[in-house]
Amino acid sequence: MSAYTEDSGFIQGTQVRRMTEPALISEAVAEGYQALARGGWVKARSCFDSALASNSGPAALEGLSWVHWWQEDLAACLATREQAYRDYHAAGDSHGAARMAAWIGDDHLWFAGKPAIAEGWFARSRRLLDGLDEAPEHGWLAVFDAYLALRSQQLDTARTLVHEAQRIGQTHGAVGLQMFAVAMEGVVLLERGEIAAGMRCLDEAATAALAGEYEELVPAVWSCCLLLTACEELRDDERGGQWSQQIGAFSKRLGVPFVVGNCRSHYGRILTRRGSWQDAEQELVTAVDRLPNGPQAWRADALARLGDLRRRQGRHAEARQAFEAAGEHWFAQAGLAALHLDADDAAGAAILAERTLRQLPATSPKRADALEVAVRARLALEAPDTAAGYARELCHLAATVGTSSLVATARLCEARLALADGNAELAAQHCADAVASFDRAGTPFEAALARLELAQALTSTACSELAVVETRRAWATLDELEATSEADRATALLAELATDDTPPEPCPLTRRQLEILKLAAEGLTERQVAKHLVLSEHTVHRHLANIYTRLDCSSRAAAVAQAGRLGLL
Repeated sequence: MSAYTEDSGFIQGTQVRRMTEPALISEAVAEGYQALARGGWVKARSCFDSALASNSGPAALEGLSWVHWWQEDLAACLATREQAYRDYHAAGDSHGAARMAAWIGDDHLWFAGKPAIAEGWFARSRRLLDGLDEAPEHGWLAVFDAYLALRSQQLDTARTLVHEAQRIGQTHGAVGLQMFAVAMEGVVLLERGEIAAGMRCLDEAATAALAGEYEELVPAVWSCCLLLTACEELRDDERGGQWSQQIGAFSKRLGVPFVVGNCRSHYGRILTRRGSWQDAEQELVTAVDRLPNGPQAWRADALARLGDLRRRQGRHAEARQAFEAAGEHWFAQAGLAALHLDADDAAGAAILAERTLRQLPATSPKRADALEVAVRARLALEAPDTAAGYARELCHLAATVGTSSLVATARLCEARLALADGNAELAAQHCADAVASFDRAGTPFEAALARLELAQALTSTACSELAVVETRRAWATLDELEATSEADRATALLAELATDDTPPEPCPLTRRQLEILKLAAEGLTERQVAKHLVLSEHTVHRHLANIYTRLDCSSRAAAVAQAGRLGLL
């Protein structure tokens, strides 16, 4: 039976029938858990509030705590869980008290970022379960202990613990526990460098989650989040794109968000790399807006990834603001390094990139962003030997992980080294390989930038016609994405390559900018344009400012007149 139905009879992490042994659960509480299992947070809260008004006991408090969890209200979640813990303990229900202690510990670990407090609650749960008959609570505690072991790089211990959790889940028919433990085994395997085996575990756990095999939604969401996080970190864009589509479709069918908390940041990053910038913006802005008082590490994750999206969009001031707000986050520092490089500050870029590399373990795939910037910065500073060392590290990382995007990034760095050494033909070959790999990975922005580098290499091999073709293809993609700065760079390169028989340069405005200008020419206000195109007024205002810049005008009337002279309207 699918867990996500009206008939679901499970509480998060344990079956309802366990709760009925000391006392019958009221009809309102049972109805609340059924609503919770299908994502009906409003209905669930109403049921639990009704039950609590009748003094129904800790089961209603436990259910209400999960409503708060889904709504990302950490303070209310913890307060409700702690009251449920006290009530279970007072009633002599050690399983219930141990379960709540484990979830409270998990909240302190993941949401609050307080591992010492988490350890205290896990220890309390462990002592309460000591001597009791084996139950799913023992399995969940093993999962949490495995995560703590993973944090301290005790990988053998972590794997032993997730295997124990899988056994307990299978023995007690708790599929959610069993399969989430499989997902955790995948994470352990990735840390051990067993990439293929780890991703197989994560794929299986996500498959079971989206097939409705889990008894409850929470571990199903966690399993999907672990998979998306791995796809992002490994730059496994093909896998990330496929699973993003599956998760989005499942979420739509279920009618509830299936990406919450920090998972939004990783999901948003995958959407960014896949070229779905509008969807990515929605996820990342939501993540930033919903975490002002949440875990600082989570907020930094969201800000850093929003900064990356803004940089791609050409909104450099906003990108810098997001990166700086993220503090010492490794991805934000790598993003700031890229911004410095965009502004021709190679020395600043090198300092920031190398500072990022010192933060990260030598074998971490997270190093790829900083390594790429370091190669470019050191070449710009005429330090080819240092750049070559970073490129070798990136190539080794790409060979170990094996994803198309990482391989393509490594090929681009080899191309830059070859071009700096005067070997334009080899550089063009590496660039062409990078374009093919990025295309295969489904990352249009990266493929377009690689095409621009291919075009520049081709100009040095006297293949100017091919260079024009590649530049135009790059411009078309960048224009469609509304990557304004990079589209302008493509336009400038086309101007450099222009000959008497070269077709005219592309339109200076993106398709979205043309839409907005045409509506403005009809007399619509910014608010009316925003309503017509389902955009924010801020976005319309920003587009109009960019239109004025591109057409070298200072007013709407002048822009409309200039567009008319150019035949754009």
